[in-house]
Formats: sequence, structure tokens, C-alpha cells
Amino acid sequence: MNSSLIPHLRPHSSERRTLVVLGGGPAGLTAAIYAARAQLHPLVIKGPIPGGQLIKTSAVENYPGFAHGVLGTELMKHFEVQAARFGTELRYGTATKVDFSVHPFELLIDDEQIVQADAVIIATGASPQWLGIENEQRLVGRGVSTCAICDAAFFKDQLVAVIGGGDAAMENALCLTRFSSFIHIIHRRNQLKASKAMQARAFSHERISIVWNTRVKDILGEENVEALVLEEVNTGISSCLPIQGVFIAIGHRPNTEIFRPWLKMDDQGYIFTHCSSTRTSVAGVFACGDVQDKVYRQAITAAGTGCMAALDAEHWLQEQGLIG
Repeated sequence: MNSSLIPHLRPHSSERRTLVVLGGGPAGLTAAIYAARAQLHPLVIKGPIPGGQLIKTSAVENYPGFAHGVLGTELMKHFEVQAARFGTELRYGTATKVDFSVHPFELLIDDEQIVQADAVIIATGASPQWLGIENEQRLVGRGVSTCAICDAAFFKDQLVAVIGGGDAAMENALCLTRFSSFIHIIHRRNQLKASKAMQARAFSHERISIVWNTRVKDILGEENVEALVLEEVNTGISSCLPIQGVFIAIGHRPNTEIFRPWLKMDDQGYIFTHCSSTRTSVAGVFACGDVQDKVYRQAITAAGTGCMAALDAEHWLQEQGLIG
């Protein structure tokens, strides 16, 4: 046994698996469902937030098959039950280090156990960047969101705000114009970072207003969002903006830090995958969901790439003679 990750661990601290899936969101669990049905007996390491970002949402209305919507937690429970039904082992834990220079690959789980894997599917997702203000997390799902495509329909005829100045913020604001009565874009600078085309669309829309040189100091509301406390950057003058919803669009961060020494990524940390596949720069390692998708970031697209990753992994394992 090559114990390059933690040399002091005794051999019985390691186990060997054909396929390990890192991440228990839509991408990882879909990969597990397909892999389990192919008799690969996958092990899913569920990660620090089992279920992914969906467990922080209330009703999910755009996932096919649920005509009247479904709670994010309930949807992910369905995923888990289905994966387990076909023989997936679901395990709480987080991969804290990996070694892709050896084969079988070595994965360190919770800094204490090595799991060896013939193939690995990375589905660790991405985390939205937050403002870091007091009531932000408390009001997630109760007026605070990071995805207008997911949640805009809940804010029909309401006043909302979008925080940010890049393309994502403009996309959120323009999406909201189909539902909300008015959208305030709050930006801490005096010019946007968004592309000229996106800026032009936002500037020309009659129900979008941009509040320049302004930062959000707090989000007010007991049960639901009621207002924003704003501060003008240059003067320090505070004001209160009554709203019913706030969409934080200051970017996402893929959860890929531990893979940086081994895999090809872009400058934002999204894992590079070969065209029309989930294959990464290391043979036998596959990536799906938000770790390699910075465009769509939807549960349904994550699930789709999870299916692709399982099929790609199965074919690779067959080519290597590691499965029949």
C-alpha cells in the first residue's frame, strides 16, 4: 500500500473501492445512481453540505417531474434513497486531501482515513460568495437568494434588489423583470464590471435602477426580508430601502482547492473537462456539476453531467480492464 498522504496510518486505515464520488448534491448522487446500476458499487462521500445548495432553498419549482414543486431537502432525499436502492454506499465526510499521482488514487477523508479508488468523480459543487453581513444566512430562503433563475417566480409584483456589478448581477436583474415590479441593482462602485452588452440591456430597462457607490450594511426582517440598510461609500450616509427580496450576485467559488495540485483548471478554479465529456486532465478522474460548470449552475444540468460522469467512468474502467 502506498500511504503517501499520511504515512503514519496503519494499513487497516485504508480501503479500496472501484469508484468514489466526492459530493452529495444533484451531480454526485445522479452519478451514483447510474454507477450503482452498472454494478460499480460506488461510495459517495457526501461532503460538508450533503444535498448541496438545494438544501438551502425552500420550494424548487423548475425540476422536472414535480408539477407542484418540491422542497429542496425533500428532492435531495429522493436522490439519496434512489442511489441507495441500487447499492450506493452513502457516507458522511469530506475529502481533505487527494493524491492523483498514484493509482489507485488516494483520498484522505476527514484527515483520518485513506480511501483508495480506481476511479474518482468530483462533484463537490460551488459555493456562492456572500456579503458577510449579520442577517444574510438567517434569511436565506425567506427573501435572500443567490439564483434568480431558481427563485424569481416567488417575487411576482414585489420590490427586489440585486447586489453586484458583473454579468451575473445583470442576468439576475433581467430575469427578475419578468416577475418583479421593480429591481434595484446595488453596486459599490461607480461603474459596472458587466459586459457592455449586458450593461446596455440593464440601463435600457424601465424597471431597473442602479444605485451607485453603495454597499449593503444589513438586511432587515424578522420572518422575511423587509428592507436593506445601505451606506453610500463616499459620504458614509446610511439609508433604508424597503424591499421583499434580495439576490446576492457577487460570484461563486468552485469547491476545488484540494484538487489544484493535480488537475487543470481555469483562473477561477473551475475544473477543465475535455469537450463533450467529463474527463479531466488526469485519466480516471472525472468532474461534473458546478465544479466545471460556471454558466448554467442548475440542479437539472448538474444531474445531467452527473449521468455523463458515471458513463464516462464506467467506460474508462472497462478500457483499463478494472471491471468486466
